[in-house]
Amino acid sequence: MKTKKTTEPKPTPYNGNTWTEGRYRSFITSTIRGGFRRWPPKFSVLKKAIVGKKINPKSGRLATMYECAECKGEFPSTSIQVDHKEPVVGTEGFISWDDFIYNLFCEEENLQVLCKACHSVKTKQETSERKKVKDEV
Repeated sequence: MKTKKTTEPKPTPYNGNTWTEGRYRSFITSTIRGGFRRWPPKFSVLKKAIVGKKINPKSGRLATMYECAECKGEFPSTSIQVDHKEPVVGTEGFISWDDFIYNLFCEEENLQVLCKACHSVKTKQETSERKKVKDEV
């Protein structure tokens, strides 16, 4: 009886063998996230968070102000970020590019406007939870 000869998959060269797999993944992730900057539901969420034009305390100029979904403070566009309520990469870590894209390009219900401080706290918490799950495995 003949056995099938199995061959290991060839490593895929990245950028003429000058990039590691991690560098390649980082490049692809960044490129896909760039598309999110133009995702229409993101702009709908931003529009709904507008509280009006007010004087920006930092610049002294009139600016469109947005309400942070967490602390309820009012901030100019330079001090807010659109956040995914459910993280793009969950506690189980990266699953597949299909899951990553599906989670990134979600509908309004999974998006919220947060000030940079609240977004930073939330991101650190999510990273900590992801690390804890990874350490348990």
